[in-house]
Amino acid sequence: MPASSPYDAIIALGSNIGDIRANMSRALELLTEQGDVRVEARSRDFKTPPWGKTDQPWFANACAGVATDLGPADLLARCLEVERQLGRVRTEKWGPRVIDLDVLVHKAGAVNEPDLVLPHPRITERAFVLAPLADIAPDLVISGATVAEWLRRADRTGVEPFGD
Repeated sequence: MPASSPYDAIIALGSNIGDIRANMSRALELLTEQGDVRVEARSRDFKTPPWGKTDQPWFANACAGVATDLGPADLLARCLEVERQLGRVRTEKWGPRVIDLDVLVHKAGAVNEPDLVLPHPRITERAFVLAPLADIAPDLVISGATVAEWLRRADRTGVEPFGD
């Protein structure tokens, strides 16, 4: 991970089934309950339109910067276990989901495995990831530009913080 990130890893969260914001909070609780992952920073929650498959409810999205000694594959395994615990069933690509957790970047640097590519290969294309990521790591460099720069270039139509 570039030196510009103060976190060991950054995880993206998303939900569009049920109590979507509570789902993300509960996911972070489950992610950290074993004590080997600690949330250092959490973005605001953003209301975002569906991407990829657009005939579904809008999403809540957020990002969390975490401290952990878990390696990239173990952190991904933990994220997938949290998704399972919260009832995620993968039935269609980009379909509705109670929770989605993606490892975006990890202090271990670039990873190119069949089940895990880091940095996440589509960060720079997705305002629903960039907006919350900019809350916690605007200076993080991905593919030659900062998150803040990528966000300025992105189509942010419909991506906005929840008005609490």
